Amino acid sequence: MFQLFLPYLVGTALGIAAPVPQVAPGAAPAAIAAQAVRVPEPQVPTGLFTTATEVRPIVDATSASWVAVRLYEGQDLLYFTQLLSWRCGLWDIHYGLNGAAPTERFDMEPCHDDSLTPNAMTDVEHFLPYVTLPPDSIQSVTVEVTYDNGARQSVTFERAQVQIN
Repeated sequence: MFQLFLPYLVGTALGIAAPVPQVAPGAAPAAIAAQAVRVPEPQVPTGLFTTATEVRPIVDATSASWVAVRLYEGQDLLYFTQLLSWRCGLWDIHYGLNGAAPTERFDMEPCHDDSLTPNAMTDVEHFLPYVTLPPDSIQSVTVEVTYDNGARQSVTFERAQVQIN
């Protein structure tokens, strides 16, 4: 719940006014909350793999490769490279470790909509394809992707399934 109010609090502190939703008088709280939900993006295939319609079949087919874990220089690295390759059809990637719900957000580089390769990763200095964790701290990882049409999908992996050398 706090995640829903954090942008509001930051915006308020910066002097940014939140838009006032147009809701019918006497509307139920659920109707008001539904206004805050993102609107699905148009799903017109472009051939550039920038929509859920285009990327979901690939992401589904490669779900066993969504993440990889590597012990490197005394740290666990949790890679999201496979998902990042199709990020333009995604809104979010969240993950949870060792049975925890997938609430940790993985930041993705923005899509390059003005390019013929919008999914290319060009700013790995600011958007690493992995997170760094203490050594051997990952026993399992649950990953949830939210597509740009609002659909969600989640997969849980045991370390042995996704560990690389």
